[in-house]
Amino acid sequence: MAKQGTLTLPELRALAEAGEIDTVLMAAPDMQGRLQGKRVMPKFFLESVTVDAAEGCAYLLATDIECAPVDGYALTSWEKGYGDFVFVPDMATLRIAPWQPGAAMVLCDIELLGRHPAEMAPRSMLKKQLARLKTHGLSAYAATELEFILFRTSYEEAWSSGYRNLAPANQYNCDYSMLGTARVEPVIRKIRNAMEAAGIQVENSKGECNLGQHEINFRYGDALSAADGHVIYKEAAKEIAAESGHALTFMAKFNEREGNSCHTHLSLRDAAGKAVFLGEDGHHPSKLFLQFLAGLIAHAAELAFFFAPNINSYKRYAAGSFAPTAIAWGLDNRTCAFRVLGHGKSLRVENRLPGGDVNPYLALAAMIAAGLDGIEQDLAPAPMFTGNAYIADLPRVPGMLAEAARLFGASEFNKAAFGADVVTHYAQMAKVELDAFNAAVTDWERFRSFERM
Repeated sequence: MAKQGTLTLPELRALAEAGEIDTVLMAAPDMQGRLQGKRVMPKFFLESVTVDAAEGCAYLLATDIECAPVDGYALTSWEKGYGDFVFVPDMATLRIAPWQPGAAMVLCDIELLGRHPAEMAPRSMLKKQLARLKTHGLSAYAATELEFILFRTSYEEAWSSGYRNLAPANQYNCDYSMLGTARVEPVIRKIRNAMEAAGIQVENSKGECNLGQHEINFRYGDALSAADGHVIYKEAAKEIAAESGHALTFMAKFNEREGNSCHTHLSLRDAAGKAVFLGEDGHHPSKLFLQFLAGLIAHAAELAFFFAPNINSYKRYAAGSFAPTAIAWGLDNRTCAFRVLGHGKSLRVENRLPGGDVNPYLALAAMIAAGLDGIEQDLAPAPMFTGNAYIADLPRVPGMLAEAARLFGASEFNKAAFGADVVTHYAQMAKVELDAFNAAVTDWERFRSFERM
């Protein structure tokens, strides 16, 4: 018997035969962390997909955010005919999708024809780093705190208005406010309950600082399940909001107020399940944790693209905004990029660099790769910072995508950790984003220049 919300294949078969499930959502995370896939009939899924997997166009790992085919990728192109790759369902992720009537969902790994993993697929990249951890007798546990802004406007109305003059679901700062969050509880409650019914355990929801801004937090778990839950939640939240006549955005910086963060928590355990970030005295960080932190500090700038993948991502990084501008770690210090918090076995690091637009597989893979390098190279512990990191003389977070992309593509560490071909693939993703932005003429330019230049 599967745990609540998840399904075994016999349970799926029984539900399909009873007419309770008539659709299986087969989906794989793309480079942007979005779910892409197909709706499959249960009989075909059970008789064919579980035996032979399924195919989909390889362009899904070589597009821009508009899902347009883009030149410059070695994986696929017009010259290569835009062939297929293979969707391989991970049956451990099979679950009810309660926000859609009669639906189940399964996440898929992506393999290239010949049945070997696509190294640039985000889920494959995280699995590779988890396998490296396992050789050290370690496993990773994680949780993501994903913020969004909710509007009393449909997605269609928002599009038609050019995303101007949208009505936020709250008119004032509702950070921790019980009264303010009650105003939007009908939508937030639907999201919480849908996630619980899908087997993704919710801890809480709360208001945030920006107008209409909220977050829903989930139970700490193994890193792969945390990333899977993140992308399922993101998809479901948008669908539930749309069904209610609302729209929500996870973009890192929607307006000039507070941005949407995705604080990413991570800790390691040994083969016996013991927390290894905690020192022998039961109170202070272990040597291994300090090495891990040293790796995070050493490689944060060259990995910034995996934490902040879009032009808009870098507009979050502003002094006094609760988004970091300095690469440092501190004990329960929200001005640092890396905040160490928790007590006893819950001691962990919170990466404050990612925004709501992050791909969780890439962010967690990057954190593990950097931390592992700190352990393997026995890096000297980076000193703990105390005080206001916004005004301190510390290494800075890259200020623009162009800078982060340059550091990412030139990094020998990245090539060793992820593979040179994978780095080239994602460097092309950054170039595509930069080229698209540089070709655009913005409202800001028109208002500034139309008459006065």
